[in-house]
Amino acid sequence: MNRKQRKWRNRIVIAIALFFATMMLEKAGALASLFGASAAYAAFALYFAIFLLAGHDVLRKAWANIRRGDPFDEAFLMTVATIGAFATIFFPETEPQSAEGCAVMLFYQVGELFQSYAVGKSRKSISSMMDIAPDYANIERDGELVEVDPDEVQVGDVIVVKPGERVPIDGIVIQGSSQLDTAALTGESIPRHVERGADVISGCINMTGILHIQTTKPFGESTVSRILELVENASEKKAKTENFITRFARVYTPIVTFAAIFLAIIPPILGMGPWTDWVLRGLTFLVVSCPCALVISVPLSFFGGIGGASKIGVLVKGSNYLELLSKVDTVVFDKTGTLTSGSFNVVAVHPEAGVDPDYVLSNAAYAEAFSDHPIAVSIKQAYSGTIDQERIKDVKEESGHGVRATVDEHVVLVGNDKLMAEHGSAWHECDLVGTILHVSVDGDYAGHIVIADVVKEDAAETIASLHEIGVKKCVMLTGDRRDVAEAVGSELGIDEIRAQLLPGDKVNAVEHLLAFEKGDGKLAFVGDGINDAPVLMRADVGIAMGAMGSDAAIEAADVVLMDDKPSKIARAMRIARKTMRIVWQNIIFAIGIKIAILALAALGIANMWLAVFGDVGVAMIAILNAMRAMRVDS
Repeated sequence: MNRKQRKWRNRIVIAIALFFATMMLEKAGALASLFGASAAYAAFALYFAIFLLAGHDVLRKAWANIRRGDPFDEAFLMTVATIGAFATIFFPETEPQSAEGCAVMLFYQVGELFQSYAVGKSRKSISSMMDIAPDYANIERDGELVEVDPDEVQVGDVIVVKPGERVPIDGIVIQGSSQLDTAALTGESIPRHVERGADVISGCINMTGILHIQTTKPFGESTVSRILELVENASEKKAKTENFITRFARVYTPIVTFAAIFLAIIPPILGMGPWTDWVLRGLTFLVVSCPCALVISVPLSFFGGIGGASKIGVLVKGSNYLELLSKVDTVVFDKTGTLTSGSFNVVAVHPEAGVDPDYVLSNAAYAEAFSDHPIAVSIKQAYSGTIDQERIKDVKEESGHGVRATVDEHVVLVGNDKLMAEHGSAWHECDLVGTILHVSVDGDYAGHIVIADVVKEDAAETIASLHEIGVKKCVMLTGDRRDVAEAVGSELGIDEIRAQLLPGDKVNAVEHLLAFEKGDGKLAFVGDGINDAPVLMRADVGIAMGAMGSDAAIEAADVVLMDDKPSKIARAMRIARKTMRIVWQNIIFAIGIKIAILALAALGIANMWLAVFGDVGVAMIAILNAMRAMRVDS
């Protein structure tokens, strides 16, 4: 709470204390003796002073709106209703409504204060993301660390991150090891260990050792900058329900204003009762009709839902996407980098009879020593020894087939069955699914290595959770071979698999699936690569991997998973559905109560105190309900 808000709070607290003190004096009959005037006028003077203390800012806002030609809002309704209540002092045939007029403004301000607290609380989970912005980066110059603006750091520069500092820019660790606190980004409480060669993203807190990081992106394109941009823009994209409430309030407010005027004027003209009675009914009608509960609680519910999602490391770019996410009944996944890790790993080494597996792996590692191909890199990572490049010569890439190299005067072939056949080496099939690399030495078949993209730990949990919450169909689209796709799909429990697709084919597949969506059902696509951007934009809801996903995918997506864990999708959908339930609870509750009290006010049954409940009471209950959207179930 800032200084201005504290002053506002203190003013309202003082006004409340004076209000109840005045009520006690009035009930005790002490006002006339204290002020030397009639009790009614003394009460009027005191209540009106308290009214001005509590509500002068509302009065100024109403006047400013009238001068601007846009008077119909809650400030206008409060001003007309409360001043009208005070005006009853000048109608001797009716009981003065000074206390009621003061109470309406006072409790309206209490409701506004409560709303400010609720909004501030819900903003914390989102605005805490703003704290991830680093103020500086350390660069070593002339043997000393110098703090510079992160914008000044170029790609390829080496920055130093000390314990307790935030990583300012994305990069690769080239020296040191440490534990990183990623909670602000991913919602995960367990620190992540990093060492030389590890990718690190900006916004994490270095907990233990000193890290030397070579930057891979400029500050403006780093993870932290992308997050801040998403957070700043999230409130601009409103849900259909939120837009409806805004439009509803614009139409509703002038209608109830003229209805109140009609109620106050027409019946007494027709001789249906005294003017004071009908004017009081009209004023009560105005107080009840204030649309605060809807105007406040609906946006607050969406804001709370977005904040709740950010707590678990899911960034939703706007309340419109939160509303769409709640209706998703078909989830389409890319495979590589989404359901799988996106990096090749050696999953098996199958040597021939009598051959040591290390012999197969070491020969393959030496033959692939000079290659940067992902398959070659995976072999070298699996090999535990150190490669002596002086033992290697005459390396030749056989395009599309593999590699031929001479290692210690022995001819080593590493590649597919076509390479083996071309050089006359015997080979045999493998039952495992993956990329099979056959290895032969001097024409003798040594065995084969199986390389595959490893399924993410939480991928199976993801599909099971989505089915559990009512998602009708989980589909996998991939450019990979059909046998690989079917093996992954079968392992995870995918409902439908489409393989060997080009980027354009993925768009066509999503178009086909969208054509079969029924009713309010929506389709979500989950991907991470540049080639996924067109599909992410075409889907009803695009969900991108935020840690390792491409910039194009993150830009095109509507929802971003900051830790690349697909299991967060089901949790985000639960949050979205809970938020929409709260939104409709508030809409139905607020409109229902107001219609009931408006009818009672028109019939003269509801007094100003019931009107206060119909306005401020309903608003506060709706706000309390809206705050539930911020709570994230474990």
